[in-house]
Amino acid sequence: MKATIPLLLIFFLSLTFLSNSQTSGKYTLVIHGGAGNITPANLPAAKAAEFEAKLTEVLKHGDSILKAGGTSLDAVESCVRMMENSPLFNAGKGAVFNADGKNELDAAIMDGKTGLAGAVAGVKTIRNPITAARAVMEKSNHVMLSGIGAETFAAEQGLEIVSPEYFFTQLRWDAYMKAKANSDSLDALDKKHGTVGCVAVDQLGNLAAATSTGGMTYKKYGRIGDTPVIGAGTYADNNTCAVSATGHGEFFIRNVVAYDIAAIMKYKGSTLTEAANEVVMIKLKTLGGIGGIIAVDKTGNIAMPFNTSGMFRGYIKSGGEIKVAMFGEK
Repeated sequence: MKATIPLLLIFFLSLTFLSNSQTSGKYTLVIHGGAGNITPANLPAAKAAEFEAKLTEVLKHGDSILKAGGTSLDAVESCVRMMENSPLFNAGKGAVFNADGKNELDAAIMDGKTGLAGAVAGVKTIRNPITAARAVMEKSNHVMLSGIGAETFAAEQGLEIVSPEYFFTQLRWDAYMKAKANSDSLDALDKKHGTVGCVAVDQLGNLAAATSTGGMTYKKYGRIGDTPVIGAGTYADNNTCAVSATGHGEFFIRNVVAYDIAAIMKYKGSTLTEAANEVVMIKLKTLGGIGGIIAVDKTGNIAMPFNTSGMFRGYIKSGGEIKVAMFGEK
């Protein structure tokens, strides 16, 4: 009889462990490809179809990771890598040129479960900055590395290093030349903030956020935007939400937009939608800050507010629901 007691104890402890480790089976993934002057009038139907196809492809790729029980961290990194590899977006291969005619890239990633984060800024030779950001988070004691230091670190970690010419695209070069010819009136130029980002909650309820960008066309060389600044353009906390932002970075930095949304949820008890709208549609808009965010909370609720005419965006859920949008429709 005495021998059976420890066995029963082990049995019940095992049941408890299994119960606690069971997944909900539910997950949500959200992506964005930038916000700005995106309307049916200035986005030809053929080009809009390209964006829709790529966004859909990225969503389905993220879905395959989460459906198989993958982590939100793996999903957001992989989805952002796909967008970095596409010339459609202002990140990685499609990055814009700075005032010196160079591509300078920023990226960040954050794990909502651990609170750890990593970022790279002002890099010119790392093919996938988002993967370098994750390496900073997981393989260094730092949060952000910049410039040559970040590139050296990435090479040491075995990441793919490319010639700066890899990032050249004719479309972005033409935009640079246009900006250069009109440098005294840049506000008159067509603005599309093509930063890419992804947020997700996995089957275990863990959140993650990832963002990558080439910054602003004709930006001052060395300029760093909000994307790699944790709490400004990228943030994740299992207790509240995961956020990835796109827009005029200076405003997002000064107003710590991503963290502000999480803080409003945490301290005011607001819902994700309420907090996101308060920050993007009231605070930022009042100050003249343009852009938008994507966010998801621990139960899979989604927010995608933007105060521009459009934002490339989409989401996919474990039940199979999928949505891609570009313009101002709800």
